[in-house]
Amino acid sequence: MKLLVTGSSGRIGRAGIERLLEEGHEVIGIDEVPSSDMRCPFARVDMRDYGQVLDAVADIESGIDGIVHLAAIVGAKVAASTHIFHTNTAISYNVFQSARIAGIKNIVSASSETLLGVPFDDPPAYFPVDDKLTSKPESSYALSKLVDESVAAEFCRWDPALKMIGPRFSWVKEPHQYDAMKACEDNPGVQKWNLWSYVDRRDCAQAISLALNASLNGFHHFVIAADDTVLARPTRALRAAYYPNVPLQGQRAEHGSLVSSLVAPRRSMISPEVQLA
Repeated sequence: MKLLVTGSSGRIGRAGIERLLEEGHEVIGIDEVPSSDMRCPFARVDMRDYGQVLDAVADIESGIDGIVHLAAIVGAKVAASTHIFHTNTAISYNVFQSARIAGIKNIVSASSETLLGVPFDDPPAYFPVDDKLTSKPESSYALSKLVDESVAAEFCRWDPALKMIGPRFSWVKEPHQYDAMKACEDNPGVQKWNLWSYVDRRDCAQAISLALNASLNGFHHFVIAADDTVLARPTRALRAAYYPNVPLQGQRAEHGSLVSSLVAPRRSMISPEVQLA
C-alpha cells in the first residue's frame, strides 16, 4: 500500500514507519518537524491548518491507500487543557475530512487508554479493564480522544465502505526506557494512575499493521497494552493493596496486566519477545 503517516516523527510514528517499510509498503511522513532518522519521504505540515492537511493528503502523492493518523499533543499535562483539546480535535477532523474528500477508505487513528478512566481515582467496575467499559474521560486530553472516536464513528456512518480503527494505546515506552520504569518498584503508587500498564512502541507498530490489514468496516476501537505490568511484584499484590474491592474477571498470570487487549483483532497482537522482563 501507499500510506500517509501523520505525526511521523513521534515514538509510534518512527516505529510504525520502520515496520511498514519492512513490510514493503510505500510511506510518506508528515509532521511539523522531521526526525533525525526519517527513513521515508517527508513533508513539513502544520496539522492545524486544514488547507495544508488537504494538500498533503491529495497532492503530495497520488493514489494514497491508507492513512495512519498519529499527530497529536500527547498527555494530559504537557500543555494548557484548552489548547490540547482544541489542537487534537482540529487536527483529527482535518485528517478525516481530507481523507473523505480524497476517497481514502482505510484509516488508523491513534486513540488512548485514558478513555478507560485514567487516572482511575474512581475504581473501575472490574479487572482487567477492556474495550467493553463505557468511556470515561477524566482530562481534556482524554476528552479530545473521545471526540475523535465519535467523529470517526459518524464519518463511517456516512460512508459504509469506510474503515477507521482507533488503537487505544497504553503508556508507550521504548526499550531504552525500561530500566527507568523499574524506579517505581519501591513505590508502586506512582504508577497506579494507569494500573501499571505499558506498551512497547514496536507492539504499537504491529498493531498499526494489523489494523491496516484487518477485514473490517465501520469504526472500531481496541485497547493496545502489554500482557504484563511494569512491576516485578505480583499483580494480585497490587490489586489487594490498591483496589481490593474491584472484582476480577477470569484468571490473571502472576504479572498479568490489569488492562486487556484481548478484544483487538488478533490475540497475538502483543509480541512476547518485546515484553518487559
